[in-house]
Amino acid sequence: MLTNSLNFLSELKDNNYREWFAENRSKYEIAKVEFEQFIAQLILRIKEFDNSIGALEPKDCIFRIFRDVRFSKNKDPYKTNFGAYMAKGGRKRGFSGYYFHLEPSESFISGGVYMAPTIVMKRIREDMDLYSKEFLPIVQKKSFTSTFQSLGEEKLKRVPTGFPADSEVSEYLKLKNITPLATLNNRDIVSSSLLEKTVGVFRELSPLVSFLNRSIEGVSES
Repeated sequence: MLTNSLNFLSELKDNNYREWFAENRSKYEIAKVEFEQFIAQLILRIKEFDNSIGALEPKDCIFRIFRDVRFSKNKDPYKTNFGAYMAKGGRKRGFSGYYFHLEPSESFISGGVYMAPTIVMKRIREDMDLYSKEFLPIVQKKSFTSTFQSLGEEKLKRVPTGFPADSEVSEYLKLKNITPLATLNNRDIVSSSLLEKTVGVFRELSPLVSFLNRSIEGVSES
């Protein structure tokens, strides 16, 4: 459960300025440690079914709470969420992985690939089309479709140039990002079953992560 983290973020949403943060630094440190401990547990549990993530530490996966406001109209100095991305080499290496997002009333579990370079998305689409008999059973499996609300919200209007419009994976080829989403409510976040629930979702996601990483590794090898 992440009770302290959720409570801190709820307060931060209403007090997103530096003076309040400084006065409540101790609450932030408690929330931060709680979240780090949860991510450390997640890393160990993910390795039970996906050892490719390697020897990660929470610091390799967790995003900073401080916002870069230099080029943003929103000048709030802090994010109102905690996020962690667990993937081979950590959050900066560009591999497909597992994402946990904690935000009051907007928490979710996800993963896959987000904002991948054009060359990477092209290779992923090529492999989806070429190995459709492997890809479709992963994303059309009943337990997968019942776990995730969507496979990605943003889509192209038509199949990308160079791919057959009548491909059996045509709708998947239109995806700009491949990010399966499972939502969490605040009750889930403070429940003692949060860890097991999250691990179960990530276990369901792992075959897709493996499929995507083979494509990504193919780009780096070519």
